[in-house]
Amino acid sequence: MDLETTEDEKKKFEEQKAKYEPLCKLIKDTLGDKVEKVSVGSRLSSSPCVLITGEHGWSANMERIMKAQALRDSTTSTYMISKKSMEINPENEIISELKKKSDKDASDNIVKNLVWLLYETSLLTSGFSLDDPTSFAGRVYKMIKLGLSEGRGDNDADDTPSLVTEAPATSTNSKMEDVD
Repeated sequence: MDLETTEDEKKKFEEQKAKYEPLCKLIKDTLGDKVEKVSVGSRLSSSPCVLITGEHGWSANMERIMKAQALRDSTTSTYMISKKSMEINPENEIISELKKKSDKDASDNIVKNLVWLLYETSLLTSGFSLDDPTSFAGRVYKMIKLGLSEGRGDNDADDTPSLVTEAPATSTNSKMEDVD
């Protein structure tokens, strides 16, 4: 679906593309051949990035089906698995902060880990499977550790959801007992 855009919106998008071009290049260099290209996208509203496949490439579901085939040929999967393109959302806070951090020091290991974490998270949310779940878990643990060390003494309430959920209260008269 193609929505009409005004001249101001087109101009703003072109400015964002130019502004985020160094970050796109850094992401492409970091991910290497995992993605075909990295570009600024206009279709995203809340997520920081998304992975898309080409028109004639395998979807996430088809890729999963073909990997599960018992008698598959390994050479078939290498050329049929489509190259993924990453679109970043310049309006997202994560991408804007990543840009600031990469502008300061593009060779920072934290920036590279964040790029890989964004890529692997995008794989999961787009329905693809991870090549190396152990390294993904290691990155998540590093970021949790980093967040915990930076967050000491910070008692401000924020809008992040709680990881601990309350168990539903059970009553002595359950509906199952009413049936009996």
